Amino acid sequence: MPSFDIVSEYDKHEASNAVDQANREIQGRFDFKGVKASFELNGDTVQLEAEVDFQLKQMLDVLSNRLIARGIDARCMDVQEPELSGVRARQEVKLKQGLEQKEAKDIVKRIKDSKLKVQAQIQGEKVRVTGKKRDDLQQVMALLRGEGGPDLALQFDNFRD
Repeated sequence: MPSFDIVSEYDKHEASNAVDQANREIQGRFDFKGVKASFELNGDTVQLEAEVDFQLKQMLDVLSNRLIARGIDARCMDVQEPELSGVRARQEVKLKQGLEQKEAKDIVKRIKDSKLKVQAQIQGEKVRVTGKKRDDLQQVMALLRGEGGPDLALQFDNFRD
C-alpha cells in the first residue's frame, strides 16, 4: 500500500550556513557600521545580539531571508521576546524540529475531515499516511500545502508505492 510520512525538520548544516551568511551580511550593511551585532547558532537556537531592539527586527528579517535562500522554511522559526538590558538587546530564535502531539493531532483531524480514503496515524514526531491510491496521497499533500493547511514547516518524505 502506498504511504508517506509528514515531518517537520530542517537541515542543520544549511541552518549553520544561513547564520554565517547573515553574520556576513550584517557586517557589510551600511546601517550596521560601527555597531556590535551578531548571530550565534547554539544547537537549535539562534541568538541575536545588537545595541537596540530596532536592529533586532532588521536582523530577524536578514535571518529569515537567509534561511529561505538556503531552502529552510521560515515557519520553523519560533521567535522569542527580546531582552533589553541597558546597552545590549538580545533575542532568541528557536528552530523547531519535529511535530508536537497537538500539531500532529490537528494534521490527522484535517486529513479525516477531508473525507479522502486514506488512514493517518501518529508515530512519534511524524504522521504516517497510507492509502490504496497514489492520487489520494497526493491530494493529502495538496490539502496540507494549501491555504487551509496548518501554518507549519512540513515536509513529505519516505514516499513508498
